[in-house]
Amino acid sequence: MTKIFAHRGSAGTHPENTMVSFREAERVGADGIELDVQMTKDGQIVVIHDETIDRTTNGTGWVKEFTYKELRKFDASYKFAGQYGFCPIPLLEEVLSWGKQTKLLFNIELKNGFIQYETLEEQVIQMVKEFKMETRVILSSFNHNSMARCHRMAPEIETALLYMESLYEPWKYVQAIGASALHPYHATVNESLVHEAHQHGVAVRPFTINKQAVMKKMFGYHVDAIFTDYPEKARNVLKTI
Repeated sequence: MTKIFAHRGSAGTHPENTMVSFREAERVGADGIELDVQMTKDGQIVVIHDETIDRTTNGTGWVKEFTYKELRKFDASYKFAGQYGFCPIPLLEEVLSWGKQTKLLFNIELKNGFIQYETLEEQVIQMVKEFKMETRVILSSFNHNSMARCHRMAPEIETALLYMESLYEPWKYVQAIGASALHPYHATVNESLVHEAHQHGVAVRPFTINKQAVMKKMFGYHVDAIFTDYPEKARNVLKTI
């Protein structure tokens, strides 16, 4: 059965990458949560998608130029002002501490394609191990060098490659890096890709799927999971198939 990962939590209905969004994803029956990590000036791992806080909070500036204490003052419910109260940018530690009490899977996307955060991989891996969640976490990134590095450091934690354009025989590429899953942009996915990847023991989890028709198509291809901003909608679509 295809799993449903709530993309940045239930980001279509709640402020993305916040605890309120993650809790909503669990409430509506998502199998897992996708979240993004960056690093603060004082080396804390925070859950936010962009390298700056401009789009998702009431502040402006680079994540890497604030201490966590300073970042905590900004409201990440900005896009949903007045609906959910004040939502701080969470620490990865906070999310995993809550997540450990649930049955959810966690896809942690390392946002290190644009800014090379030193020790980001080491710190994320160390934290996953501290919470003993190695079997419930997938690490992913558009930075494939980073994923190769993660696999060398912690082969027991699954790694997955994010990509936007079609790749030639991507299952071979994945295996060369030591990763075990493809996380492609959904428009590049067809039935034969999924079939071939599965033949080679490689999982396929396309992103970000919010339209019902595309959800049905992907479920029909028997992808391993989808990433969606609307986990409740996806759950209801899956029930009809």
